[in-house]
Amino acid sequence: MTKYDYDLFVIGGGSGGVRASRMAAAAGARVALAEEYRMGGTCVIRGCIPKKLFVYASHFADDFHDAQGFGWSVGDIKFDWPALIANKDKEIARLEGIYRKNVEAAGVTIYGDRAVFEDPHTVLLLNEGRRITADKILIATGNSPTREMGTTHIVPGADLCITSNEAFHLDKLPGRVLIAGGGYVALEFAHIFHGLGSKVSLVYRGDKPLRGFDEDLRDALMTSMQRRGLDVLLGCEFTGIEKRGDCLHAETNKGAVIECDQVMLAIGRMPNTMALHVGKAGVQLGKRGEIVVDEYSRTSAENIYAIGDVTDRIQLTPVAIHEAMCFVKTVFENKPTSPDHELVPSAVFTTPELATVGMSEMKALGTGHAIDVYKSTFRPLKHTMTGSEERSLFKLIVDAKTQKVLGCHIFGWGAAEIVQIAAVALKMGATKQDFDATVALHPTAAEELVTMRTKSYSKEV
Repeated sequence: MTKYDYDLFVIGGGSGGVRASRMAAAAGARVALAEEYRMGGTCVIRGCIPKKLFVYASHFADDFHDAQGFGWSVGDIKFDWPALIANKDKEIARLEGIYRKNVEAAGVTIYGDRAVFEDPHTVLLLNEGRRITADKILIATGNSPTREMGTTHIVPGADLCITSNEAFHLDKLPGRVLIAGGGYVALEFAHIFHGLGSKVSLVYRGDKPLRGFDEDLRDALMTSMQRRGLDVLLGCEFTGIEKRGDCLHAETNKGAVIECDQVMLAIGRMPNTMALHVGKAGVQLGKRGEIVVDEYSRTSAENIYAIGDVTDRIQLTPVAIHEAMCFVKTVFENKPTSPDHELVPSAVFTTPELATVGMSEMKALGTGHAIDVYKSTFRPLKHTMTGSEERSLFKLIVDAKTQKVLGCHIFGWGAAEIVQIAAVALKMGATKQDFDATVALHPTAAEELVTMRTKSYSKEV
């Protein structure tokens, strides 16, 4: 029997890699992990966590305004960008320390180095020049923002732009921000910068942002953005960006030239595989550079697995953690377990936020369901005293035959918190009658989920 240095070597110290390494070690495996940057990966260091902290910061302008309707007088308002950055950095450093401590406490050896493949059982630590062997290897390297428009086209001047990575470390808050993209990263940063006081324009080549989300959610968000004063340019994309003096000038396919202080590209993310030398290990890549895996997250190499964003399945932190747990059960606990990617809740932290679980109306019809739709649009109680025209949207997609709830979609404050619990109900196979039989909690926005008794409309293919 071949003797290896470790039973498992994990490449990548993000949420998925950390969970897999800890759980494998708890199962009795000898485990090592290589992380070339900082423990915690995209989510903790330059993704979900700092983004949500920025989202909180961006809400205070609205809070100060709304306070007047409830009798509060707020004095001079001043925002300090360097203070936000410093406090964010302090919190991220604290979290990174916790991640590292937990991994080490589990008995995992951490290498602060870049690991690349030499063969199916050997990795090379580039900085140290050390070769390490392992029986099983797990790739959990995540993905990174891209500057490419499409598959190969890079816009002239793209190097002058920032991505979400750099947005967390700007020296000062830009007065004018131009954001390219129509996905959740673009929409979230558009609202963050707008809430902090920047003039924001969003350029998107499609007809409506958030492709793949329910149409009513997309429409509600567009209406809200227009009401808030965000400039949204649809069917539009950059043809070139150049620096003129202290400003950036972005030319578009519409013939316009937009002057701004920062251009942020949020046009997609690419799997981190190009520098791994996976070909030496016999690992197959897909068209976008993603690692191709089977239902158990095994690659084309028998002893090598991959989880998380690098596989380009569902790019969400909890999904990577779930895949990590399934990997450990399969490989180290002799309990073959495939990840369950059905009914995964997701949220977009715009202002206000939107969240969803299950099928959109279009998806339900596209998979052959005849549906009943229940929908409620209303002005939240809070805003009856603030003067805001903001409206919330609650929507349920129900199978017309079985009355099983297929999808839940919410636009409004607290949407993500509500959908998380709704996801439990859908996972259990709840019907519309189950929702109707639940006593409402009043006064809340969430009670709309159990008080929508009148069907809005029905549709079938």
